[in-house]
Amino acid sequence: MKILVTGAAGFLGRRIIAALLGQSESPDTHVIAADLTECPIADPRVDRRVGAVEDESFMRAIVERDVDVVYHLAAVLSGQSETEFDVGMRVNVDGTRRLLEACRLAARPPRVVFSSTIAALGGTLPPIVPETQVVEPESSYGAAKAICELLVSEYSRRGFVDGISCRVPTVAIRPGAPNSALSSFVSGIVREPLAGVDAICPVPLDTRIWISSPDAATWNLVHAGHIATSSLGSRRTVNLPGLSVTPGEMLDSLERLAGGDVRARVRVEVDPRTARIVGTWPGAFDISRALRLGFTVDHDIDSVIRQFMTTA
Repeated sequence: MKILVTGAAGFLGRRIIAALLGQSESPDTHVIAADLTECPIADPRVDRRVGAVEDESFMRAIVERDVDVVYHLAAVLSGQSETEFDVGMRVNVDGTRRLLEACRLAARPPRVVFSSTIAALGGTLPPIVPETQVVEPESSYGAAKAICELLVSEYSRRGFVDGISCRVPTVAIRPGAPNSALSSFVSGIVREPLAGVDAICPVPLDTRIWISSPDAATWNLVHAGHIATSSLGSRRTVNLPGLSVTPGEMLDSLERLAGGDVRARVRVEVDPRTARIVGTWPGAFDISRALRLGFTVDHDIDSVIRQFMTTA
C-alpha cells in the first residue's frame, strides 16, 4: 500500500505515520512523508520529501500514480491565517485544490482524508451541534477549511477521489512549544504548569471547548483512511468525537491530578480577539453518527491529562 501524508513533520503527521507503520509490518507499505521540513521518522518504508503545497510541480511529484491513501494535514494554522489572510488562503485553499487536482492523475481514485476543523462552524449554534448544522465560519481558518470540505465532496461526487473530511477537535494536551493556533492555550494551561512555568488563559474559564486527546485524534484520522465511504451517504464530512470541557474544568482536573500549587500557576487574562474567535466555535456535538462509523472518544478530561502526564 502506498500512502501520502502532507504535513508529515508536524505533531499529528508524525503520529499518523507511526501508527500506520505500526499497523503493518509488510515491506510493501510505503509512506511518502511531505512537509516544509524533513519528517524526523527514519524508517526504510518512509520516503521523506521536502516542499510546499503551493508548488504545483511538488504536489504532482508526491501524488504518485499508484497512491492508495492521502492524509492531507498541511495547513497554516488559525492564528497565522487570521493575521496573514493571503498566506492562509494560498496554503489552505489553493494547496488543497492542487492536491486534489494531482489526485485526478492517479491510476485510480485514492482515498483522501482531509483534516478539517470545528472552526468551520460558527454563527448561532445550538448547545449540541448536529451533523447537519449549516456551516458559517467566523475566522479565515474556518472559512478556508469549509471551502475545502466542499472541494473534497465535489471531487468525490465526480469520482476523482474517494474523500472524507474530518472536523478535528482541539487536540490536547500537545507536548512541546506553543504553536500559532488560537487554541494553543488549551494545551498550555496544563502543559506549562506541569513543567513549573506560569501560564495565561486568554478566555473566560466557563468557555466551552471541544477537545480530543492526541491518541484519540490520531486513531480517528487513521480510521478514516479505512472506513467504507459508502456508509457516509452524500455527507462526506464527519464531526470527530471529542469531550466538551471548559478551561475551568480542565484546571479542576489538573488540581486533582497534580495539586493546587500546579493549578495556581495559571491566571486568567482575557484577550478579546482570542476570546471572540474561540467563542464562535462549537462547544459540543452530537457524535452518534461518528460512533456508528467506528470512531472513538476519550473517556473523560482526567484521562486526557493523565495521558499527557504519562507520556511527556
